[in-house]
Amino acid sequence: MMSDEQAQDSFFVADGQDWLATVMTRGPWSTGHQHAGPPSALLARAMEQEVGDGFRFVRVTVEIYKPVPIARLALKAEVTRSGRTVRYVGASLYDASGKLLMQAVGLAIRENPLELPAVSVPPGRSLAGPGNSADFEFNFFTGEQGYHRAMQLARAEGEFGKGPCAIWMRMRIPLVAGETPSPLQRVMIAADSGNGISMVLNPREYGFVNPDLTVYLHRYPQGEWVCLDAGTTPQPDGIGLAVSELRDEEAVIGRGLQSLVISRHAS
Repeated sequence: MMSDEQAQDSFFVADGQDWLATVMTRGPWSTGHQHAGPPSALLARAMEQEVGDGFRFVRVTVEIYKPVPIARLALKAEVTRSGRTVRYVGASLYDASGKLLMQAVGLAIRENPLELPAVSVPPGRSLAGPGNSADFEFNFFTGEQGYHRAMQLARAEGEFGKGPCAIWMRMRIPLVAGETPSPLQRVMIAADSGNGISMVLNPREYGFVNPDLTVYLHRYPQGEWVCLDAGTTPQPDGIGLAVSELRDEEAVIGRGLQSLVISRHAS
């Protein structure tokens, strides 16, 4: 059993071959379930350990089959296709009874240093950095402890709850106790928040849960801060899409996409 201190010092604690989720993984929809960011990052960590030296992930797709409990979990990961320049790695997350909760597929490309001519790259819009942005907290979570307290937030642009919004995110605690998070883990734990950052529907009236997350990266972030410059498009047929431009303090690093299941809460 974890001590109270362990339960607040990281998102996950290793216990043999299993993983114990701490209260800091708690999401906004249920006090007993995780925000999808921490388990997405845990899947990414497992894939990083399998891919091999010299390869960098350029795409990670996470399928979220069931709500992930704040409980004991099991992980499996393996290289599913291995080539000289491209590798595919899969990872799966299970509850204590062996029920499949989430799966991820990562596409990794072997790094190949080149001398390239000067090229014109879309710079993205100008945004204030985290040090010049207003401190921010998610206001739709329940409970004192959870993902909303484990992440430091700063709003660079936009009015929260009114549409497109750009928010910087930084982990206050490590993903796994005793480890420094990798750049990919820092992206994955933040990227699942795109639909929450850019919400246009009142979460007390509507649910807008994402059953998936796909992240494309042309480079990894430098430093601890990741910015989501996000927008959500809901449709009256109960389907939506959230798109995030992902940044570090230097420039754009990639994109995050989430399909959304939109529903109205029972009155």
